[in-house]
Amino acid sequence: MSSSSPAAVSSSQQAAQEVLAGKETIARSTRTDLDALGAALGRGAGVPGNPIVVTLNEPKGTVFLRLIRFVVSAGLVAFFVLVVLSIWVENSGLLKAGPRQAEFEPIQAKTYKFSDVHGVDEAKAELQEIVEFLKDPAAFGTLGGKLPKGVLLTGPPGTGKTMLARAVAGEAGVPFLFASGSEFDEMFVGVGAKRVRDLFAAARKKQPAIIFIDELDAIGGKRSSRDQHYMKQTLNQLLVEMDGFLQNEGIIVIAATNFPDSLDPALVRPGRFDKHVAVPLPDVRGRVQILQHHMKNVLTAPEVDTMILARGTVGFSGADLQNLVNQAAVKAARDGAQAVSLNHFEWAKDRIIMGAERKTTFISDEVKKMTAYHEGGHALVALYTEGAMPLHKVTCVPRGHALGITSQLPKDDRYSVSLKEYLAVIDVCMGGRVAEELIYGPENVTSGASSDLKRATQTARAMVKNWGYSHKIGPVYLNDREDTISPKKKDEIEDEVRSLFAAHAAVCLLIAGESRVAALLKSKSEELHRLANALVEHETLDAEEVQKVIRGEPIRNIDEVIQEDLSRLKKDGTS
Repeated sequence: MSSSSPAAVSSSQQAAQEVLAGKETIARSTRTDLDALGAALGRGAGVPGNPIVVTLNEPKGTVFLRLIRFVVSAGLVAFFVLVVLSIWVENSGLLKAGPRQAEFEPIQAKTYKFSDVHGVDEAKAELQEIVEFLKDPAAFGTLGGKLPKGVLLTGPPGTGKTMLARAVAGEAGVPFLFASGSEFDEMFVGVGAKRVRDLFAAARKKQPAIIFIDELDAIGGKRSSRDQHYMKQTLNQLLVEMDGFLQNEGIIVIAATNFPDSLDPALVRPGRFDKHVAVPLPDVRGRVQILQHHMKNVLTAPEVDTMILARGTVGFSGADLQNLVNQAAVKAARDGAQAVSLNHFEWAKDRIIMGAERKTTFISDEVKKMTAYHEGGHALVALYTEGAMPLHKVTCVPRGHALGITSQLPKDDRYSVSLKEYLAVIDVCMGGRVAEELIYGPENVTSGASSDLKRATQTARAMVKNWGYSHKIGPVYLNDREDTISPKKKDEIEDEVRSLFAAHAAVCLLIAGESRVAALLKSKSEELHRLANALVEHETLDAEEVQKVIRGEPIRNIDEVIQEDLSRLKKDGTS
């Protein structure tokens, strides 16, 4: 066993005594505090007038956490309040140009009659029974007849569908409520359905009345299982509203669309939009009527003949013809003319068909020469290809986005196109690039024919897929959007398209052989050079002038040349 030294024992005892002394000190202090508290209580402390003050100190960080909780709570409350407020404002339309209900009030603008609508006589006859029903609904009910709830106007843009609907309201003398299909749906779910209900509610208050919905395809497109639920609400509400009111209620729904095939079948079934009225482009007689109507307040020269203008504006809509008359009148006013002449109408027609001239664009002589050969190739192929649309005008002046334009116009209205005419379209499209290759060589052919190639390719592909002009594919209609074309069939279509090009003028762009267009332009090389030189000199030639050029005749006689020189000298003297 080991023994401890006396010094170590003494040190341990001293430490123990110090610990005991410290504990006794704490105990005495505690007793002193308790005695003081008891004495204070004995003296009446803690009673009214002499309270005991107790101070509690919170741990550090508690105030900061409480502030964070307050900010988050306030932010959540503000968010929900703003959402509710924005939905209410959107539904009430306070931030729009006016109250939403005001948009569904009858239009108080100019009243149109059937006499103001021209070029659509068949459509006016179809809508005449609607006018008679609105004037006297009881006459139809006595014999058991029922009028359609909805009338769908279909046709290209600018043919007068909106004006026809307003003319029906004007003839019947009933309120006309207008709404655009794009106005119904916005960012909040349910707004479109509510606006449909508001529209029909406003119409019931004003009955008999006409509801006109423009661009119906914006809300009435075909539904599918992949659509979101909110996307169907507006259309479903429209279907319910059209089934919800009685046929003798005196409300007629007229809608217009440029794409009737895109509408949902439930919308166009009998009982809703069960009456379809086609509003096509006007024929020559209709164009004469439209021109005469818009030229009533225009001072025209005696040589202006509306029949000549109508024959030269095949494919123009009513809106295009109105624009034609307006631009011609503006041009005459800018020129300081006393009346609008035929030249002003011709200028306006070229501006609409070919685009505005960009004479300030700097074009080098080399580029201008190549453009002249390019457009000359188009023009010669159009002149010498059987089935091609007649040449109207050719220019090497930049117009729109093109450096030059070759314009063709049919002599009469066209209602169908033959195989020969489609092949001529491909030939004319290829004429410009083939002319560049013949004159400048394959390595110098430019990219200016991209739009020509695009149009030729689209035409060839449609001939194979849609119009049944391929013996290998057969007389079928194949639609890419329906996913019914197998990969093998697509390869066969591409082969047929390429073979179609090879047989008709485009093989010179794909392989090293000759083609129909190349052979034609080689045989007319002298005429091509004449036409290109004339285009460089005169910049724009019409069909008659092109014929003179290729025959080697002067474009203008001596009197016209002298008059042109005198006018140029007079202009130089005044400037």
